[in-house]
Amino acid sequence: QVQLVESGGGLVQAGGSLRVSCTASGRTFSNYGVAWFRQAPGKERVFVACISWSDGGTYYANSVRGRFTISRDNAKNTVYLQMNSLKPDDTAVYYCAARAGGWSILPVDFDSWGQGTQVTVSS
Repeated sequence: QVQLVESGGGLVQAGGSLRVSCTASGRTFSNYGVAWFRQAPGKERVFVACISWSDGGTYYANSVRGRFTISRDNAKNTVYLQMNSLKPDDTAVYYCAARAGGWSILPVDFDSWGQGTQVTVSS
C-alpha cells in the first residue's frame, strides 16, 4: 500500500474552477494506477477519473469528461485533478485512490485511499 494525502478542496461558485492534489508517501506511484472518486451525501462513491502512472493514459466518467483533467507530476509524486466549469452536482468529498498494476474504475479494486477533501459548488 501507499499512503495518500489529498489537498485543495474548498468552496467555489458554479462555473468556477478548483484543483485537488494527491501526493503519495511511503513509496512512489511507479507502476500504479491512480484514480479520483467522489461521494455525495447519501450516495455511493463513484468513479471520476483515472491515470496510469506508467504511460499517462487517462479515462474519465461521462459526467466530467471535457471539464475535468487528471494529470501527474513524476518529480513530486503527485496526481492532480483540475476541475473547470464546476456545477452544484459536482459537490462531494473527493477521494484519491491507488492500486498496483494499472487503473480501474471500481472502488473495490483499490487498496490505498486518501482521507478525502470536500469540494462544494454553490449555485
